[in-house]
Amino acid sequence: MNCEVCQLKELEVEHFEIREVLRCILHTIVFHRALGLVRPKDVDLELFEITYVQCGDVELEKKIDEKIDHFISWVEKHPNKKSQICLSFYEVKSKQPSWFTNKTERLYWEQWYINLNVTQHPKHHSSKSHHTKLVVDPGERATEERSSRRAMVEASLREVLFQIIKFVNEKKDHVPPISEGVIYFPYEITIPRKFQ
Repeated sequence: MNCEVCQLKELEVEHFEIREVLRCILHTIVFHRALGLVRPKDVDLELFEITYVQCGDVELEKKIDEKIDHFISWVEKHPNKKSQICLSFYEVKSKQPSWFTNKTERLYWEQWYINLNVTQHPKHHSSKSHHTKLVVDPGERATEERSSRRAMVEASLREVLFQIIKFVNEKKDHVPPISEGVIYFPYEITIPRKFQ
């Protein structure tokens, strides 16, 4: 079985944006790979003008939030590092039974790599420049820079969401047959590996 891999565009986010960005991306992927009857739930992001859809499953939300908490803890120990989170879908198959074992194995059929560069931007920037005669209030400039940066992150997040939708619409042949009564394929979220 082939394992399709989707490397999502790298997002540069600040620490306080991690939770919302990851919830949005992970829930979007899981929603698009849900098999059975789900209760779609629209979620509006607080930091960005984006709405995404969750499956409406409390247990699923809890598992995703736990992984995000683990990731945030990792980021706090490794500030200013690029990292990658992997959401993998798999099938469980029984291995050939032997005398003493009856083992199962995971056959991965799709992996999503979420690439984040968590940065820490200074709170205030100096507005002194040798080339400008215009006096700018440092608070006003910082607000403009935050607003501009937020718009860039929002645009990048939208690109990632469109990348997800394009991938799930184009790549379908590798998805295994659906078992009756199954709502979600088994999945795992692995966190993180740091890059140099």
